[in-house]
Amino acid sequence: MKYLQIPDVPRPVSNLAIGSMVCSTKDLPRSFALLDRYVACGGTLLDTGHVYAGGESERAIGEWIRARGNREEVLILDKGCHPYGGSGPRVNPEDMRTDLGESLQRLGLDYIDLYLLHRDDENVPVGPLVEALNEEVERGRIRAYGGSNWRPARLQAANEYAAAHGLRPFVASSPNLSLARAKEPMWAGCAYTDDADRAWYEQQQMPLIAWSSQAGGFFTGRFSPEDTSNADMVRVYYSEENFERLRRAREVAARRGVHALHIALAWVLNQRFPTVAIIGPQTVEELESSVQAAELELTADEVEYLNGVYSGEQKKRTSTQPLTRGQV
Repeated sequence: MKYLQIPDVPRPVSNLAIGSMVCSTKDLPRSFALLDRYVACGGTLLDTGHVYAGGESERAIGEWIRARGNREEVLILDKGCHPYGGSGPRVNPEDMRTDLGESLQRLGLDYIDLYLLHRDDENVPVGPLVEALNEEVERGRIRAYGGSNWRPARLQAANEYAAAHGLRPFVASSPNLSLARAKEPMWAGCAYTDDADRAWYEQQQMPLIAWSSQAGGFFTGRFSPEDTSNADMVRVYYSEENFERLRRAREVAARRGVHALHIALAWVLNQRFPTVAIIGPQTVEELESSVQAAELELTADEVEYLNGVYSGEQKKRTSTQPLTRGQV
């Protein structure tokens, strides 16, 4: 794997994070096998959330860390302030403190390396949130913080507030980013990344940790315009534009001798700003397939072609120069 440094996060972050929603204390052998193989492949970032599986994800990770004695070798990304049922928004300092305390108890840890607010509530001023998160840094319960499903304008407002008040800023963001572009959010309150957002991340160079980086399996070959059996996939990803991207991904994959799914994941990891892709493997074999994709370097022309931007003039350019991560 490749690595990047996120400000205030104590160790290098691998460009693949493992999602842990499948982890559970009810099936520790499976959970341990996935986490063991991920670390053996060079992975360092474990993604979880207060809401995941009613706390089972956090408990399983905690069990694994205690069994392996490897707290200083891995990084925990945890999230809080997700709504529960019909509770409405929970993005406020009080719920953040409660969720954080419960997450630490489930994990059996003293601190979380990177803590993200799982949702945003644009009716809540950014100032009190920034101040509360800074208080948790000072208490030592988190090392760094950011937002999940926050739009660029809110991220910028939060960091402008932090700068004006001498406080630590948001250091990372976790929206949806995938080669298949969402027509609407998969779940209420989620944020997906469009072209304007990508331009902001390129300008700011804020690390983006992409959830649903493989678009729910859109590039596996299981989906076609004729098969409308999965209502959520149809609602979010079925479009002429996305099926054209699937066709192009297959074309690039054939030239590279890999699968279209590998190309789709490589696209996420070959942006002009720092990116991490969260993967959700069900098996060790799926995990190893994603690790293979994480090694692929796409050329600038390949990225443009997958984006749907490819003119006759661009075809004359060389296709052998990789796109450098973070290149502006």
